[in-house]
Amino acid sequence: MKQIAIIPLVIALTGQPALAQEQDTTDTEEGFSLMEEGARLFMRGIMSEMEPALDEMRQSLDELGPAFAEFAQAVGPAFAELLDTVDDIRNYDAPEILPNGDIIIRRSPDAPIWEPDPDTGDVEL
Repeated sequence: MKQIAIIPLVIALTGQPALAQEQDTTDTEEGFSLMEEGARLFMRGIMSEMEPALDEMRQSLDELGPAFAEFAQAVGPAFAELLDTVDDIRNYDAPEILPNGDIIIRRSPDAPIWEPDPDTGDVEL
């Protein structure tokens, strides 16, 4: 009689791992959905924290836009003239600031010999 009672007990115990494995799969899927929801909440929190800083940066750029356009309009022609005078910027050393405030840009010693534009002749300094 004890042997007959053992058989249902063995059958019941062997069925448990199969049920546990199915539960693990749903637990894993539920774990992933919880992680996904946590990531969403984290990103929403970051965006809500960053929103004031982004709005402030947007306002600053809107204010600087006209000033930058005015600067480019004023300096642009002089810069274009400088680039026309300089044959290749790689032929020059880094600028040096003298004690009196003058800025000197020397030509590199290994640069090719500079020849003035034949149409204009000498360069006006």
